[in-house]
Amino acid sequence: MARKTDIPPSYYGEPRKFDPGFRGPIHNRGCTDVVCCVVFVIFILGYIALGTVAWIHGDPRKVVYPTDSHGQFCGQQGTPNANKAILFYFNILQCANPAVLINLQCPTTQLCVSKCPDRFATYLDMQYNYRYNKSYWEYYRQFCKPGFDNPRKSVAQVLRDEDCPSMIVPSRPFLQRCFPDFITRNGTLTVANKTVFKDGLGKTRSVIDLRDAANGITSLLDAKEVGMKIFEDYANSWYWILIGLVITMVVSLAFILLLRFTAGVLLWLIIFGVIAVVGYGIWHCYWEFSTLRGKPQGDGDVTISDIGFQTDFRVYLQLSQTWLIFMISLSVIEAVIIIILIFLRRRVRIAIALLKEGSRAIGYIMSTLFYPIITFVLLAICIAYWAVTAVFLASSGDAVYKVMSTPDKCVYANLTCDPETFSQTNVTKVCPGSQCTFAFYGGESLYHRYIFVLQLCNLLVFLWLVNFTIALGQCTLAGAFASYYWALRKPQDIPSCPLFSSFSRAVRYHTGSLAFGSLILAVVQMFRIVLEYLDHKLKGAHNAFARFLICCLKCCFWCLEHFIKFMNRNAYIMIAIYGKNFCTSAKDAFFLLMRNVVRVAVLDKVTDFLLFLGKVLISGSVGVLAFFFFTRKIPVIQEEVPSLNYYWVPLLTVIFGSYLIAHGFFNVYAMCVDTLFLCFCEDLERNDGSPLKPFYMSPQLHRILRREQGSKLYAAS
Repeated sequence: MARKTDIPPSYYGEPRKFDPGFRGPIHNRGCTDVVCCVVFVIFILGYIALGTVAWIHGDPRKVVYPTDSHGQFCGQQGTPNANKAILFYFNILQCANPAVLINLQCPTTQLCVSKCPDRFATYLDMQYNYRYNKSYWEYYRQFCKPGFDNPRKSVAQVLRDEDCPSMIVPSRPFLQRCFPDFITRNGTLTVANKTVFKDGLGKTRSVIDLRDAANGITSLLDAKEVGMKIFEDYANSWYWILIGLVITMVVSLAFILLLRFTAGVLLWLIIFGVIAVVGYGIWHCYWEFSTLRGKPQGDGDVTISDIGFQTDFRVYLQLSQTWLIFMISLSVIEAVIIIILIFLRRRVRIAIALLKEGSRAIGYIMSTLFYPIITFVLLAICIAYWAVTAVFLASSGDAVYKVMSTPDKCVYANLTCDPETFSQTNVTKVCPGSQCTFAFYGGESLYHRYIFVLQLCNLLVFLWLVNFTIALGQCTLAGAFASYYWALRKPQDIPSCPLFSSFSRAVRYHTGSLAFGSLILAVVQMFRIVLEYLDHKLKGAHNAFARFLICCLKCCFWCLEHFIKFMNRNAYIMIAIYGKNFCTSAKDAFFLLMRNVVRVAVLDKVTDFLLFLGKVLISGSVGVLAFFFFTRKIPVIQEEVPSLNYYWVPLLTVIFGSYLIAHGFFNVYAMCVDTLFLCFCEDLERNDGSPLKPFYMSPQLHRILRREQGSKLYAAS
């Protein structure tokens, strides 16, 4: 009996011949890609050494605490600044200087203080009032250098020696720094109800100058206020958020188990459920739109551009334009879903058969549903180690001081200096008003010169470890599900503890192969990160060709990354089954998929689409329930709803968390379907269903998939 194929075998490799001794994943296997394994272990040891060196030289206090002009930490316990946790700028108007953008440092004296000033005052006013009331000096001296106690010293000498600021303005702390306390009254920007103030140098300045100096602080202060409200909402609703996520977990688990028995009914319910949910959303948006439109001279006539950015997002829900945008977006989504279903309606039945088989496999190997927890823990360790190492690397080195000059042109500007001997040099004579100010932490040693390179190495090994963790999970799950497929009598022939056995084989024999595939993907991702960095730097450039080239490269590397992910996934399945090295497994998987390219293009993508609809339905249903709960529209439990500033904070958290949980469960399911599909293709090439070469697939799967191409795939000769 011979078999005919659609594509000449020689074009995509010869199909596998029948092996009477093959009974699923090979247990007697040897180590693969040993060189890659050794390199991987060496890199891990080097990564540990890098972290150790960074922890020895680094000091996270440099990131946590602001630093004054002498490199001392504000608010650090055990120092003179222990009770001075806020950084104060002597002349914040200097922060509008272009040097700030170049040196990332404001060219003015910076001092640690216990509180920010709460009034307008100048050194001249203080000297005048000091004659009659000593308290003026007691207040002003808080913002002078420690140890200075000569209020009669002339203004010129005080400013020359940087003893005190020429002025102080009402401020409030933000990010442990004193910034002007801006308040908008009737559309006018004010500070302490004033629009102008004296700068202590004989000039009257506008509050607008302060705003320019503290560019972006107003929006940041608004963001801080919003952040505080969001934190309060989380504190009041975390319990109910947790309940919503637990409900999602239970629903996802029940959903997967029900697919084993009612895959067809549930999947059609998913399809029509998603269509109904989106349809309801369209109707609700139309109802809100028409209601707001019907109001005479109401908010419905106002557009989003009229009100601009608002921190209270409920304002936008009072606009008819907002609901019109929602309605159009949902209508487009509804149309796309319906069109896809119309063209793929015949393939849905085949996807149902794969999902039924996948549900049956998971039902026999329930432990696979909880493997994502292991992956999550390993990823959390990798992320934490990378973040801590990056912080310690960034905070390595000693304090470096540079000459900060107020004049635009100074020959000594941005050169390193020594604050102890700076007053004895001629820099202050050549560049009047220049200062020796703390700039950053660094050094001249070999280690400090290559901090940036070490950060890149930290990022590369982090990407490698993350991809290796994901690869280990894919190979482990593939081995467990392959054990199910290649059991002739199910479940009698399924080996005991298939998940643990598969994990042990992957770690013991195939660490090198998994590391090889992970390294290839990590290098491509590293190139993508570099391209994103270059694209960010070139956004303000006028070189259109350079931006076009970067855009093309980003597109190419995006496609390359997704192709490598697809090939790696299937290569890991072949490694789990046959125990061969990465290159051989990737080649075998590629040729096997090419020999079944139509099935791959249709069945795999249809299955992914249906699983995606399942995620959307679960997260959407829990989201709708959370919406009715947090907006007090469920009468039975209205009294239990916590008081919130923004109900969308816990709502979006529940929706996003629900999607991630459903994604974790369905990822296991997708891996199961991919493994069974590859095993099915292998089964068709190895066996013909005769007593000597029986099929290992279930009769239902064989009947439905064989019906798809019928005589095209098999014909008796």
